Amino acid sequence: MTGHGLSRESIRPAAVMAGQRLAMRRDIDWLANRAGDFAPARCPACDADAPAALYEKYGMRHVRCGACATQYVSPRPDEATLARFYAESENYAYWAEHVFPASAEARRERIFRPRAATAASLVRRHGVDGATLVEIGAGFGLFCDEAAGTGAFARIIAVEPTPQLARVCRERGLDTIAAPYEQIELDAPADLIAAFEVIEHLHDPARFLRWCHATLRPGGGVLLTCPNIRGFETLILGRESDAVDHEHLNLFHPDSLRTLAERCGFAEVAVTTPGELDVDLVRDAVADRRIDAEALGPFLAAVIRDGDDAERATLQSFVRDAGYSSNMMMIARRPQ
Repeated sequence: MTGHGLSRESIRPAAVMAGQRLAMRRDIDWLANRAGDFAPARCPACDADAPAALYEKYGMRHVRCGACATQYVSPRPDEATLARFYAESENYAYWAEHVFPASAEARRERIFRPRAATAASLVRRHGVDGATLVEIGAGFGLFCDEAAGTGAFARIIAVEPTPQLARVCRERGLDTIAAPYEQIELDAPADLIAAFEVIEHLHDPARFLRWCHATLRPGGGVLLTCPNIRGFETLILGRESDAVDHEHLNLFHPDSLRTLAERCGFAEVAVTTPGELDVDLVRDAVADRRIDAEALGPFLAAVIRDGDDAERATLQSFVRDAGYSSNMMMIARRPQ
């Protein structure tokens, strides 16, 4: 869930993003040099083997599942290759050193504080005292930091496999495990597992959600966010969307994410689309000439290219509330 007033500039300042693009290019080349070892994959949502070719981007071949319309990369790197990739990633090192520090307070206020409030309300709603929270992919540690401030959690564990980011988490005083989730086994069940913008990166999302199911106490919950391939921005921009990149192997939509969660044993699965940036991202794509405004049709072109801030905010509110934001949040529970 994102907060009011979120903008692309506030979380990705242009002054530092040029260097990020160079680091990302080197990461793309790293994966391309290992493409000969990639293997075909089944649909990460429904496990069907009915891929239809879409396009290639950054050396990754995207397909759409013929059964549930999830978009995914096939062939793809295996788990060992991905673990090494994230451990050695120049892009992630750059984010840790430059992008996160430059945008930390905006991210804290507009993204992670609302998410921490959501997490706290989930455990309080179910009357859990002394709850244990585990965040997978803790990044810069801002969510864990904000979650601690809610007073709802007696124990908070940050799981972060990228060395530079794990160091930042430790410097914040967080209980940090610097390893992929597959390599860890907690000493007690968790009450809530959070994973923000993680599941789209994984070789096997079903394995991850089954791990979450096994790691949670009965009645415990999972809270995650990821791109929505059926969102306003992703539908309009298609291949040009930032959601389609070399790291995002799995691009779900609300129905297919729900299918995956239920297939992995979760119940009470609720998917919302709280994103705030769709209209800004499409406007940026028009300004950068990645898409032609006339292709949007006269109404959307008028609002996105020529409209004022209030008109674009109204359109974004509709996109969010109608379930068409390109960022989605899932809350699900392990049955008692």
